[in-house]
Amino acid sequence: MELKLKLQRPIVFFDLETTGLNITQDRIIELSYIKVFPDGREEKDCLRINPGIPIPKVSFDVHHISDDDVRDCPSFDKVAQHIYEVFNGCDLAGFNSNQFDIPLLDEEFARAGIQFDWQQCSFIDSQVIFHKKEKRDLAAACLFYCGHEMENHHSSLADTETTYEVFKAQLERYGDLSDKDVKALSDYSSHTRFVDLKGFVVYNENGQEVVNFGKHKGKVLEEVLQIDHGYADWVRRSDFPSSTKRVFETVQQRLKDKELEEKKRLLLTKNNKLT
Repeated sequence: MELKLKLQRPIVFFDLETTGLNITQDRIIELSYIKVFPDGREEKDCLRINPGIPIPKVSFDVHHISDDDVRDCPSFDKVAQHIYEVFNGCDLAGFNSNQFDIPLLDEEFARAGIQFDWQQCSFIDSQVIFHKKEKRDLAAACLFYCGHEMENHHSSLADTETTYEVFKAQLERYGDLSDKDVKALSDYSSHTRFVDLKGFVVYNENGQEVVNFGKHKGKVLEEVLQIDHGYADWVRRSDFPSSTKRVFETVQQRLKDKELEEKKRLLLTKNNKLT
C-alpha cells in the first residue's frame, strides 16, 4: 500500500523494545525503523542493543528477548551516532511514541552525550489517531484497518511494520487526514502541546510554558521560578526526564537574561540622567 502523504523531508516510523516502562531508568534492547523518503524510497533496519542491565522476566514475557540474545550486541553509546544520523532531519512516527518511545530514546541519547533537536521534528502518533477514531490498541488497529491478525506482536520490527501499515490504512480510510501534511497530522495526533517530551511542561493558549504536575500544576513556569527559587534545583536533582530538566534550565536562563537586560537598562537610564 502506497503512503498517501506528501513529504517535505523523510519520516521515520520506529518502535522500541526495552527493559521496562520507566522512561529514565530502563534501557533500549531493540530499535527498529522504516525511513520513508519524499521520493517514495524506503529503508529499514532492526538493531539489537545490550542494555547493560538485566532484562526482567516481566519484560521478557512481552518481547521474548533475553539477556543471552543481547549479550554480544553493542551498547547504545556505540550505535547512538548511527541512530542520530538516521533520525536527524526527519519527522518521526510511531504507536504511543509521543508518550514512551521518543522520551526514552531522548534519555538514551542524553546518556550517550548526544543532544537531539526534537523541536525541529513533527511527531505523528498513530495510537492517538486510532484512539480518537476507534479507541483500541495496535493489534486491534491491525485487524480493523488492515483486515488481518497481527503477527509476532511485541517484536519491535513487527510492531514497526504494523504501525506503518496501520498509518497508511488510516490515510486511506479518513479523507480528512489524507489531505493533511506532516505538521497537521502531528498536531492532530497530539492531545496537548508539550514543551518537553513527556508532558510535564505544556504550552498554554498564549504560548507560555505551564507546569503540568505537582503543587504548581497549571501555573506559568516563569512565574513559578520567580517565586519558588528552589523549584528548578529540586527538578534537576529528581528523577525527571532529561528533556524536562532542559526546559527548566532554558526558562531559568531566560529569566537570568531578562534580569541582566533590566539591570543594563536601569544603569543606562541612570547614566543618562547624570549627564
